Parts: sequence; structure tokens; C-alpha cells
Amino acid sequence: MDKNKRRAVIAGNWKMNKTPAEAAALMDALLPAVAGAGCDVVVCPPFVALPAVLDKARGSAIAVGAQNVHFEKSGAYTGEIAADMLAELGVRYAIVGHSERRQYFGETDETVNKRARAAVDAGLCAIICVGENLAQREQGVTEDLIRLQTRVALGGFTAEDLKKVIIAYEPVWAIGTGRTATAAQAEEVCAAIRMLLAELYGQKVADGVSIQYGGSMNAENAAELLAQPNVDGGLIGGASLKPADFGAIVKAAGV
Repeated sequence: MDKNKRRAVIAGNWKMNKTPAEAAALMDALLPAVAGAGCDVVVCPPFVALPAVLDKARGSAIAVGAQNVHFEKSGAYTGEIAADMLAELGVRYAIVGHSERRQYFGETDETVNKRARAAVDAGLCAIICVGENLAQREQGVTEDLIRLQTRVALGGFTAEDLKKVIIAYEPVWAIGTGRTATAAQAEEVCAAIRMLLAELYGQKVADGVSIQYGGSMNAENAAELLAQPNVDGGLIGGASLKPADFGAIVKAAGV
């Protein structure tokens, strides 16, 4: 397995933060902070801030993603956003299955699969999140759970589809808590994900899929995490709202 076959991807998940005006101001600070990035850089603002962020990102190295996407093209789904709507705006990525969506809004492995399918069919890159909670880790079922989540999320996906997929391992117990998986723990799970991808699609395809770590990665721990053979980037929460910190993570990924 040659990590150099994959380009690192650092994606900032802004969650429910920043009005359109505030998002534009944050982009003004982020653009110089990530200038000359040696990796792919993505920011995922709230839906209402997408136009402002897309305008600021135009012509830059920053791509724009959405924090969620619905699985139907249109219809009576009040409050939802379809993949084609996002694609027409110029959005290129969509996060699906984030633990907060699973925890607070009833997301299931099956709906994650449907959302990922819709994103890829619309030409978006789906950032598919998988991860265990603290009780599951302490019970020793982390790898079994991650394999199940990943397998169901990719149900019906072909090897060609995987060119538009990123897997983000985000241990629920390390999101927003200040706790972080050790580099060894992150590598162990990311390697298990790649092993499953090899079983399903062959080693060559598996070696081409980027796998992110998404549990409180910050400017201090990014370099160690990103040095692991199977950690190809990060899905960044709080640190993505701090231009200097986000820039440091991007720099660490491009080394």
C-alpha cells in the first residue's frame, strides 16, 4: 500500500455556526491561511451560507461541501435539500452520516447509504462518516461495528463509484469532547476500513480511497495523526472555525 497514491483531504465541518456574513468573513481569513496547500481543502458551511462561501471560494484552492443531503431528487420533504440543488450551486462534496445526524436526527446506516448514493449520482463526492461511541469501544466491538457501518453505507456501490467517496472515521467519544483517539487507535481503525474495502473491491481500489480521521483533530495533534499510513486527511470540527489552526492542519497534511 502506497499512501502517495492518495491525495490528503482536509475538510472543515462548520456545523451550525456562521451566518452568511460571518461565513464570508471567515473565508477572508481562511484563504490566506491555506494558500499553497499541498492537499485538497474543503469547507462545509451551513446551507444558508453556501452561496456566500462559494462566492469567496471561486478561483481559490478551497472546494465547498454541504453538511448533509437528502436521498430524493424532489418531493414533499420539507426542510430537506436535494443533491442536484447543491451541485447546481457549485457544491462539490457532501457529508453524510455524521454522528450528530445519527444521534439527534435518527440517521441510520440505511439512510446513510441512500444519501451517499444520491450525492454520488449527482456528481458530488460523498464524505461518509462511521464511528463508535464510548460504550461500544469499551465493549471491544469497534472493528465489527465500523465494518458493518461501512459495508451498509456502500451497499450497491461499484468500484467506479468509490472514486467519488471518502470514508471519515470519527469516534463519537472524541467529537467535541477534547478527547482524541491516539495515532495508533486512529490507524488501527482506518486500516480496518481499508482492509474491508480490499475485501469488497480489491486492493487496488482500496488503496485509492481516502480515509479521514474526524475526532477532535487540531493543530497540535494533526501531524502525528496524518503521519499514519492509512490516515489520509481529517474531517475537522471546531478547529475549522479558527483560521490559524485550520491552516496548520492543512500544512501538516501537505507535508
